[in-house]
Amino acid sequence: MTLSTNAASEPKSHRPTPVPSPQYASTGLDVWTMMNQVAASVNAVNLGQGYMSYPPKEFIKRAAQEALVENTHNQYAPPRGRPGLLEQVGIHFANRLARPIDPSSELSIHAGANEALLSVFTAFLEHGKGQEVILMEPAFDQYTPNIIMSGGKPVYVPLRVQCADKDPAKDVISSHDWKLDMEELEAAINENTRIIVVNTPHNPVGKVFSREELEQIGAIAARHNLLILADEVYEHLTYGVEHISIATLPGMWERTVTVGSAGKMFGVTGWRVGWSVGPAELIQPTLSAHTRIVFTSNTPLQEGVASAFKIAKENDFLNIQCQEYERRRNRLMAIFDDVGLPYVVPDGAYYLLVNAAAIKIPSDYQFPDFIEERGANFKLVYFFIKEFGVSGIPPTEFYSEPHKHLANDYIRFAFCKTDEGLDEAAKCLQSLKRYLQETS
Repeated sequence: MTLSTNAASEPKSHRPTPVPSPQYASTGLDVWTMMNQVAASVNAVNLGQGYMSYPPKEFIKRAAQEALVENTHNQYAPPRGRPGLLEQVGIHFANRLARPIDPSSELSIHAGANEALLSVFTAFLEHGKGQEVILMEPAFDQYTPNIIMSGGKPVYVPLRVQCADKDPAKDVISSHDWKLDMEELEAAINENTRIIVVNTPHNPVGKVFSREELEQIGAIAARHNLLILADEVYEHLTYGVEHISIATLPGMWERTVTVGSAGKMFGVTGWRVGWSVGPAELIQPTLSAHTRIVFTSNTPLQEGVASAFKIAKENDFLNIQCQEYERRRNRLMAIFDDVGLPYVVPDGAYYLLVNAAAIKIPSDYQFPDFIEERGANFKLVYFFIKEFGVSGIPPTEFYSEPHKHLANDYIRFAFCKTDEGLDEAAKCLQSLKRYLQETS
């Protein structure tokens, strides 16, 4: 009698199974899915994830619809991008950066700004070399995995609140009060450092870096011959302050790749169209990486964005949209003024960091294991959703482990929402007053 070597005949418990990479083997729910599910369980007003709860303007939707019916718009686009969109992005950045932009060599269209970021990291980091990227915390949560996938190591330098005359747990403060210690930044640089990521306007703080701050960062990058990756997806959303692209500063164009987003610019985050802009010497390797990651971005929506750019200039869309966001920002700030919670006034983007240190969570409150294991900030946000019916995002998700304590008292809310949604949030939040305690 011969023994069977057929794996199908072996007991199931003894069969070997493929082993995933440790980076993804134990990955749980991402914070967005987790908090969206908690919000859905109580039908909460969703001010968490930064998607728009209102439809795009008609001219934007019409641009995509018209692009879809053109037969030639339903096949592969060139990896660099459709000529019409390259032209429009080139015009936009020629005005923004006050320099001519060659769409044939200084631009690349991507499958969203996140893929543009990944393409830059892939192009400028090598596996096995221990190369490092400086991130300023709180940092958008996609930066770290993108860097690791590209073979790099993230190094974190936090923004710190500096306002001696105010207590953030009691007082409204400005996003400009969140400062980068330039000595701490430079001390984090060594012979392995390759890139500094500069996110302005900043998610989630809403800080718009000043010219002086950008000059200091640029000088440090120049001293150490570092690439600057400028994440400027909220470039068109600033409130009473000027957005300055670091690429416009003397000597910075040559070492900067600037990333932007049609999703943020036109309120169509699901379209996944973004771009990278910079000197040909930096864009060519970025394009090469992009070609191997996704090959190209979808054709009809590239054409839709190109048309939207043209019409937006004619109807002053970006300025009008910015005014609408500022009104929503002011409405959400007024809501928290009314219930007695302080916040960080954002100068840009569409998020409000609220300091909820004054909320007293009952000591016997029961949290599910998937929240309990994530720490105090997740518990605060979960309590907020369950008890008050308004969802936010725990900003500790934007920090490395050593710095999470800096955000334990905060909740991030998005104000890219309808007036009806904000009004409903105002009603729901009235119930939190009974949980307020005196902070010391």
